[in-house]
Amino acid sequence: MMLRVIGNAALAAMMLALTACVTPPVKTALPELSTEQHAAAEMAQQAREATLRAQSGWSLAGRIAVSTGAKGGSGRIDWNQRGANYEVALSAPVTRQSWRLSGNTAWARLEGLEGGMREGVDAARLLREATGWDIPVVALADWVRGLRSQAQGAAVVRYGVDHRLAQLEQGGWTIRYVWPQTADAALPQRIDAVRRDAKVRLLIDQWGPAL
Repeated sequence: MMLRVIGNAALAAMMLALTACVTPPVKTALPELSTEQHAAAEMAQQAREATLRAQSGWSLAGRIAVSTGAKGGSGRIDWNQRGANYEVALSAPVTRQSWRLSGNTAWARLEGLEGGMREGVDAARLLREATGWDIPVVALADWVRGLRSQAQGAAVVRYGVDHRLAQLEQGGWTIRYVWPQTADAALPQRIDAVRRDAKVRLLIDQWGPAL
């Protein structure tokens, strides 16, 4: 896909024009589970993680809203993952402006900003320096599917009465989950990740295999 090179100001305007793409989260109290209920939920989560990690290729299409302090906005997102390699495209359909982040755990490339392509060894740092946004890209590849990140340390988990992951605390981030109404849904419908003044809200319209 050809990308139009845009400046930081234009990118910010593009994102702010789509602020309504993702509705605010509905905060609900997490249930208090018994020891037996938590153990059963943990067993179900471990089984989910084993199954999903065996499926190294996946894709999603949806809407994203990000903010770090006063900087932020929202837009369409398409994420394609093959093993450790990812391509994340963000776009504004009205203006036809877009940028793309690609890479893996060892390198990252950002296209679509003024001055041309930028590269680095850390995707999160590259995004932070280029846009001011704090997005934990590598960890998010696990978190968005409702998995504990292998790129982070120990995690604290909370489960719902349906034994599905309700909240995950890892690497300084708190991630809350909304699941589809169907009981057999293996992948989340929405996540809200927060760390201090950084927020990432992702609403998934469609999951699929790697493209």
